[in-house]
Amino acid sequence: METWIFNDVIAFFVSLAVSGILIPQILLIAFRKRLFDNVDERKIHKGVVPRLGGIAFFPSILFSFALIVGFNLKYFGWETAGIYFDVVVPFYFMICAVLLMFLVGIADDLLGVRYMAKFGVQILASILIVFSGVYITNYEGLFWIYKVPDWIGWISTAFIVVYVVNSINLIDGIDGLASGLSTVAFIFYAIIFYFAGQYSYSLLAAAAAGTLLPFFYYNVFGNAKKQKKIFMGDTGALTTGMILVFLSIAVLHIEDAPAIEDYNVLILAVSPLVIPCFDVVRVYFHRLVRHRNPFLPDKSHIHHKLLALGLNQRVALSIIMLWSMLFIVINLLLSPYINPTLLILADIVLWTLVNIILTKAITVREKKTGLRLFD
Repeated sequence: METWIFNDVIAFFVSLAVSGILIPQILLIAFRKRLFDNVDERKIHKGVVPRLGGIAFFPSILFSFALIVGFNLKYFGWETAGIYFDVVVPFYFMICAVLLMFLVGIADDLLGVRYMAKFGVQILASILIVFSGVYITNYEGLFWIYKVPDWIGWISTAFIVVYVVNSINLIDGIDGLASGLSTVAFIFYAIIFYFAGQYSYSLLAAAAAGTLLPFFYYNVFGNAKKQKKIFMGDTGALTTGMILVFLSIAVLHIEDAPAIEDYNVLILAVSPLVIPCFDVVRVYFHRLVRHRNPFLPDKSHIHHKLLALGLNQRVALSIIMLWSMLFIVINLLLSPYINPTLLILADIVLWTLVNIILTKAITVREKKTGLRLFD
């Protein structure tokens, strides 16, 4: 176990270093080739900013993960290294699924891809995750349901994969939000898998967390005028979302782990994803009520509400990240005592109440200013 603490730390810093080296090079190439994010009425940022930061994500994660696993296999062997056949197979399929997201993301960031085409690729990637064997087999008490037939698990998994991937992509609306929420989730999953004895999954989560930190720095604190600011683009959001959903479903397969046996694994799996997943549902129905295409972007996300109240991006980012951590902590503490259906319902009620309060506060501010502040 002590060896894998060291491995996780090394993976974190190796991926951090690789990502920290790649992102400045991506910035240099983007400015030389004039590969910038288009500014329109929906965008918050001003000036020219490349949106190719996500290109650094998959190579950094894969390099770090493969390096640490390879070193352990060479010097300690399969079992001592904590790598088993039932883990190797899912990882191969996961890599294929993430690679699909990586490639379609690059195509979208450079040329533009229709949302239906991206949706089709996401479905294909979700099928690969199902083939990996990491699919939902137990609802863990959700709707008071436990074991489910395989075919229900396959359909549920495919839906969840597409849902989470799009949630991460759609929450990427202000500096640092998608990467910040994802980093919190990856660190949480790394800890859970470590205590569950699933060291290879913990290693993947640690490598992903390390990869996102350099990007977070350039995205939040970078100066666009000095050509030091970058966005993750669809490449980063889709890649990050696919790894997150793979890890979240893998949490549902944790068994015989004394350190976390008191906690419901469904709650452990979904808690870090509450805000992006809840927000995409609210936005979807918000658009339908206003007779808009639910798949086309607008300015109706939770971060747009906070900005409409006059908060700047960094304050809004801090509030949403703290809110995400609060959901994780509360769910974790209550998980041993409350049915997951009731706990998730309580999360939904809390989410709804906060959104109602924000909407009323925006309405008051609009009356005072005479301006339309929220879409």
